[in-house]
Amino acid sequence: MSKSKKDTAYYANVRPEMLKYIPSDAKKILEVGCGEGNFSAQLVQNEREIWAIEPDINAAKKASEKLTKVFVGTIAEKIDEVPDNFFDVIIMNDVIEHLLEPWDDIQKLKSKLKSDGIFVSSIPNVRYAKNLFNMLFKRDWKYTDDRILDSTHYRFFTKKSIRRLFEENGYSVQKMKGVNRTKSFAFFPFAVLFNILFLFSQLDIFYMQYATVAKKK
Repeated sequence: MSKSKKDTAYYANVRPEMLKYIPSDAKKILEVGCGEGNFSAQLVQNEREIWAIEPDINAAKKASEKLTKVFVGTIAEKIDEVPDNFFDVIIMNDVIEHLLEPWDDIQKLKSKLKSDGIFVSSIPNVRYAKNLFNMLFKRDWKYTDDRILDSTHYRFFTKKSIRRLFEENGYSVQKMKGVNRTKSFAFFPFAVLFNILFLFSQLDIFYMQYATVAKKK
């Protein structure tokens, strides 16, 4: 996949499976790494303010046509321009793995949430069946243009380490659920057999990502 095609697909993501984690009564929402704003555009309603932070200039320009306010830059560059104790929800869909120091970033963002606000994220699961199969049987860890081993990912997470990321940085995890379950004819049987072998204690390998809802402690 060429870089331009990859960028187009990445910034245009819609992620409808994450909509159910956004409370219907949320009035002020911040999406960090919004791309072209296609996910948050699905949340647009009367009396709702949807803000965003996006480092890519071209994607941010498209997002600004759909959302209330878009800051062009990184979290570090724009965090001081974002009001404190303001948002009902902060969203990061497949963004945290691209950050050099995600623990610092989610700590900074915590102050932007209201006292009862929630942090909603989707984070890739490095123990996904395809990855696990390639490591165990092909003895390989090959970076790609997208998915879990995307060459632009700085950090890799499991279900346990996602929980730890939030719990150790001032949040209480309210909900975690696997999303985008494998349907591959090649890897679904492997995931089933692997779980039979380990008495169904490895169900996390079925899921490409984990959706997490966390609150400020």
